[in-house]
Amino acid sequence: MKLNLTKPLVIFDLETTGLDLVKDRIIQISYIKVSPNGVEERGNELVNPEKPIPEDVAALTGISNEDVKDKPTFKQLGQQLAQKFTGCDFAGFNSNHFDIPLLAEEFLRAGIDFDFSKCRLIDAQTIFHRMERRNLAAAYKFYCGRKMEEDFEAHRADQDTEATYRVLMGELDKYAPGANEDPEKVLENNMDQLAEFSKMNNNVDFAGRIVWGEVKDRSGKPVLDKDGKPQMTEVFNFGKHRGLPVADVLHIDPGYYSWILAGDFTYNTKQVLTRIRLREAQKG
Repeated sequence: MKLNLTKPLVIFDLETTGLDLVKDRIIQISYIKVSPNGVEERGNELVNPEKPIPEDVAALTGISNEDVKDKPTFKQLGQQLAQKFTGCDFAGFNSNHFDIPLLAEEFLRAGIDFDFSKCRLIDAQTIFHRMERRNLAAAYKFYCGRKMEEDFEAHRADQDTEATYRVLMGELDKYAPGANEDPEKVLENNMDQLAEFSKMNNNVDFAGRIVWGEVKDRSGKPVLDKDGKPQMTEVFNFGKHRGLPVADVLHIDPGYYSWILAGDFTYNTKQVLTRIRLREAQKG
């Protein structure tokens, strides 16, 4: 099945030094950029993380410190990647929970303000888990009819990217309207719907420090919009201001903003908070 695209879709995967969004770094990035006309562009880069690769990571990925010592850093690759990715949507496997947040951090560390809020983020793992609830290898066997180890080398970003691309297309084939009798297992070949289906939380920032919450009136009742749905606003999801609207906290406790900017929070959290602060300042 050909993807029904209105703008380019980047299917990608990362290998990293670990799972900490603040401390860990990318060691490999692989992507397939699919254009609405069906043209596919593939990219695969080893990245110097500027820190040692742990032995267990090297054993798992097959990527050693020797492999990356002469490779470009993400800062050196960032502008090139940002140019390729601008105007695109993104898809991956567990990408909304890890790969997108870490990629956002790497862009910001490189001084590149790449705005993922304007992208539709499609997670083939979320679709798979909500439909079948297994891992990538099981997804590949289920949707593609073959064992993953027969076609790919395990734990390499370029291999996992190819497998994810095939899984995503297999998902759209299996859950196409009219393809099965279960009305709850239908997916339209539409990037808006796939991105909405991939959402697993109400986070505003990737780390979940700021989330969407209902606007309440003075009596504590939800404020409704013109369609009768609750109006939503950004609220803090941690600390002494947990549950309070971010805009209100910025007015009553402006030092909280400076504390977060100086603290050990992800760059993306600081980026989101800064955008809210600038928006509120423009309101006067």
